Amino acid sequence: MTESPHRLVPGDAAPEFTLTSDTGEQVSLAALRGRNVIVYFYPAAMTPGCTKQACDFSDSLDSLRASGYEVLGVSKDEPAKLAKFRERDALTLTLLSDGDLAVHKAYGAHGTKKLYGKEVEGVIRSTFVIDEDGAVQLAQYNVKATGHVAKLRRDLGLD
Repeated sequence: MTESPHRLVPGDAAPEFTLTSDTGEQVSLAALRGRNVIVYFYPAAMTPGCTKQACDFSDSLDSLRASGYEVLGVSKDEPAKLAKFRERDALTLTLLSDGDLAVHKAYGAHGTKKLYGKEVEGVIRSTFVIDEDGAVQLAQYNVKATGHVAKLRRDLGLD
C-alpha cells in the first residue's frame, strides 16, 4: 500500500492538465482560465453511484453554468467507454479520460482508502472547485455519490 495521497487545500494552485474527452477532444484546465471550474473524480463510468452523480451534475449543469461554473468529470475510463456512458444516460457534462491516473494522483484523488472496512488502493471520489485564476477554492474528498451536487450547490451558496 502507498501512503495517503497529498491532499489539496483551498488556496493551492490547481494542478494543470490536458485530457481527452469522450468526444476525442483535448480539454485543458488552462483553456478554462477566467471561469470557475468544478472538477470531480469518480471511480468508474456506468456503475450505479457514478451514474447517479453524473446524472445529478448533468441535471444541474445549466444552472451551474448560469452561475459561472463549468463541470468536468474525470475517471480512468477510456474515451470510448465515456462516450457510451454519455449516450446511455444522456449526460451533458464533459467527461475526461485519465487512463494513467496521473491527474487523479496530482489532485490526491487516488490512493489508499477504506472500502468495507479494508484498506484498498483506488479512486477517492473527490470534487474540486477551481476559481478563475486557477486556485483551488474548495477541495472535498470521500464525497457521497448521492446528494453530493445538492450539497455542493449549498456549499457554493447557489441555493
